[in-house]
Amino acid sequence: MIPIRDQIPTKRVPLVTYALIAVNVLVFLLEWLAGSGQEALVYEFALIPAEVTAGLDVGDVSDIFTSMFMHAGLAHLLGNMLYLWIFGDNVEDSMGGLKYLSFYLIGGVVASVTHILTNPNSQIPTVGASGAIAAVLGAYLILYPQSRVLTIIPFGFFIRMTMVPAIVLLGFWFVLQFFSGLLSVGATEDVGGVAFWAHVGGFVAGMVLARLFAGSRREEYAVRWE
Repeated sequence: MIPIRDQIPTKRVPLVTYALIAVNVLVFLLEWLAGSGQEALVYEFALIPAEVTAGLDVGDVSDIFTSMFMHAGLAHLLGNMLYLWIFGDNVEDSMGGLKYLSFYLIGGVVASVTHILTNPNSQIPTVGASGAIAAVLGAYLILYPQSRVLTIIPFGFFIRMTMVPAIVLLGFWFVLQFFSGLLSVGATEDVGGVAFWAHVGGFVAGMVLARLFAGSRREEYAVRWE
């Protein structure tokens, strides 16, 4: 299922969401411009669980944050930015810009820590905004449980576009991440190169922290439907 847009209008321009998208795109361009030096760049600024568990230092802490803005390829970037574009504006609207930025970064940290705890010996560099974005998805589910999302659903050679309840779309996404994570347990390498447990950790963190960061502002938008 590929989400296209939701139905919830925002009252303010989501400047932080736009800024996060811009920074992610800019960092990706810098990675691309690095050319043959891209691999060295990734190993310098990506999160590597084995390095953290071997002895945490300042560099490891900074890697947790820098890795949130790096991506392994164009498809990786576009997929993450699509979800952030669709769901981030409403979560930012509920929390306000500064709280939303704090929430986003905390969600990314929790996702990274979850990945480290579930893959303590992994030497594979981990990059991507998906852990922080998973927190946004978890918060969206809590703050807008009645939401519907215009979604592309492929059926073999046929494609259908329909409105899907957010609880179904995001619930399916979470269940997929969770069971994919279970399948990766005991594997010598991350299955498909995807940090599934980071997604799970970020999503759960978003659900838990949503009300704390949004407060009563959620009620302003809870029943605004066409």
